[in-house]
Amino acid sequence: MSRFRVPFVPASEITPEEIYRERRRWLQQAAALGALTAAGPAAIAASGVDESRPDLPGTANARHSVLDKPTSWRDITGYNNFYEFGTDKGDPRRHAGRMVTEPWTVEVAGEVLKPRTFDIDALRKLAPLEERVYRLRCVEAWSMVIPWIGYSLSELLRQVEPTGNAKYVTFETALQPDNMPGVSRGILDWPYVEALRMDEAMHPLTMLVFGLYGKVLPNQNGAPMRLAVPWKYGFKSGKSIVRIRCVEEKPLSSWMIAAPTEYGFYANVNPEVPHPRWSQASERRIGTHILAPREKTRMFNGYGEQVASMYSGMDLRRDF
Repeated sequence: MSRFRVPFVPASEITPEEIYRERRRWLQQAAALGALTAAGPAAIAASGVDESRPDLPGTANARHSVLDKPTSWRDITGYNNFYEFGTDKGDPRRHAGRMVTEPWTVEVAGEVLKPRTFDIDALRKLAPLEERVYRLRCVEAWSMVIPWIGYSLSELLRQVEPTGNAKYVTFETALQPDNMPGVSRGILDWPYVEALRMDEAMHPLTMLVFGLYGKVLPNQNGAPMRLAVPWKYGFKSGKSIVRIRCVEEKPLSSWMIAAPTEYGFYANVNPEVPHPRWSQASERRIGTHILAPREKTRMFNGYGEQVASMYSGMDLRRDF
């Protein structure tokens, strides 16, 4: 009787577990995102996408996408925080159509070797556009899943070559008082300003966004260009950006000035640090039934594997 002999495999040829799991996760994401893309018109119709908007397709990036079901176009474009147009979640959709988005330029300057001003068409063509499905977590304890179109912010920053003095990056948004009824209310010291540490800005997940669901970005979602930083609360992802500056000193952002006890510089999603007026331990996914169970909030919004190393040794309760 013959015996089956198990072949000897050297340890050097065995795939490490962490690599195997990462590859498996990537393949799952690729399959899910491929299915979403392949669904084509049916998926678009189910999501209620406004077909009258210009197309802005991007190549699916599975590695930088989550498997969660995307929130519908109707909810993404109809439930927003954009205080330049009002504090009600429906105000941006009602009023943002008045904002002038053409022509549009973005100045990139400060501690850089090659300061430049780009028009929006040049920015859209600066790097290949990708579709990435990101989670968005709002500080008010609600969340969405959004198929953004854009590319990593690092592609733009490399064009201007930040100097060794550049430790932070600030983002200033548009100010059009005649078209933005919310700025007359004095909620914030306009224009809206946000900021990231340089390593956060250069992280591949930090994204310049020009569209969603394969369409040009609607005004209420930050047209014609906004930021998406998926492991941070939504207010860190500035909309309708007109100026980017690389700076040496740690800047104050708009919400830090307005409410320093409520909003810190980092704003990393952290279920263990409650907002002074509500808990961050759970969240409501927009688009689900009002009586549906709330979801447990994940540290770094579920992106800890990719970003936690940037905060090694920090007290994330103090540096909130």
